[in-house]
Amino acid sequence: MDQLLSLAAENLISPIILSFVLGVAASIARSDLSIPEAVAKGLSIYLLFAIGFKGGVSVAAHGIDGKLGLALLSGIILSFVLPLIAFALLRVMTWMDRLDAAAVAAHYGSISIVTFVAATSVLESQGIASEGYMVAVAAAMEAPAILSALWLVAKGGGSGSKGMDSTLMREIMLNGSIVLLVGSFFIGWATGEKGLAEIAPFIVSPFKGVLCLFLLDMGLVAGRGLREGGRILRPGVLAFGVLMPLIGSVCGLGFGLALGLSSGGTALMMVLSASASYIAVPAAMRVALPEANPSLYLTLSLGVTFPFNLTLGIPLYVAVAQMMSGG
Repeated sequence: MDQLLSLAAENLISPIILSFVLGVAASIARSDLSIPEAVAKGLSIYLLFAIGFKGGVSVAAHGIDGKLGLALLSGIILSFVLPLIAFALLRVMTWMDRLDAAAVAAHYGSISIVTFVAATSVLESQGIASEGYMVAVAAAMEAPAILSALWLVAKGGGSGSKGMDSTLMREIMLNGSIVLLVGSFFIGWATGEKGLAEIAPFIVSPFKGVLCLFLLDMGLVAGRGLREGGRILRPGVLAFGVLMPLIGSVCGLGFGLALGLSSGGTALMMVLSASASYIAVPAAMRVALPEANPSLYLTLSLGVTFPFNLTLGIPLYVAVAQMMSGG
C-alpha cells in the first residue's frame, strides 16, 4: 500500500500529469488558452512515430518468438471480449439504449494510445523495463472492438448500424494513427539500434516535453467535454467510466501473468485493457453507427476514463503488476 501511495503521489506531481490538469482547469475556467489544431496534430504525429519506432527497435533486439505471437493473440481476444462486458454493465447501470451502449462499449475494447504512451513514460521514469512488442499489441487491439459493437447491434435487430462495408473497413485499417504507429514500428524493427542512434536526439530527449504539451491540449479538450456534458454524466454513467477500466485492468493482469510478461509488460497490458479509445473508434462509429450519440462516448472516454487512468489508474496498475509479478 505504501508503494502504491508513493507511486501515485509521484505520478500526480509529475510534469506530465500537471500539464493535463492545467488544461482541464483552464478549460473549465473558460480561459482563452488553446493549442492550434495543426500544432496539436503535429504533436500527436511525433508521439506516435516515436513510440512506434522505439517499440520496433526493442523487437529487433528481442527477436520474433512465440511469446510475441501469444501476446498479439491475447490483445485481440481482450479487444473482442471487453466490449461485451462493457455492454452488459451499461445496460444494467445506465439508461442507454442498445445502440448507444454498443457504441460506448466499442471504445472500452479498443485502446487509448496516449494513455499507453503516458504509461511507458512512467515506467521509464521508474526504471521499469517492459517488452517493446507491446506497441504491436496496442495496434492489434484497435479494430476487434468495433466488430464486437456491430455484432451487439445486429444481435438486437438494430437498424442504426451500417454494417461492415468498405468505407468502415477503410476507417479501421487506414486510420492515420494506426498507419503511423504500425509503420514507424516496422521502420524501427528494420533499422534497429543503429537507426535509433541516428535519430535519438529527435525522438528520445524531447519526448517527455512534447508529451507535456500534448497532454495540455488533451486537458483542454477533456475540460470542454466535462463542462458541456454535465447533463450526460449521471451517477450510473460516471460510475461506469471508473468501474470499467478497473475491470479491464484485472482482465489485462490475468493475461499478462499467464503470458509470463515482465512487471512492466504486465502493467502495459493492464493499461491497454483499461483504456478507452477517443481517436480511432469515434471515427469508425460515425460511419458504422451514425445514429449513436457521440456526446455519450466522447464524454465518457475522454472526459471520465482518460483522466482517471492518467491520474490514478496508471500508478495503480504499475503497483499491482509489480506486486503480482514479483518485479
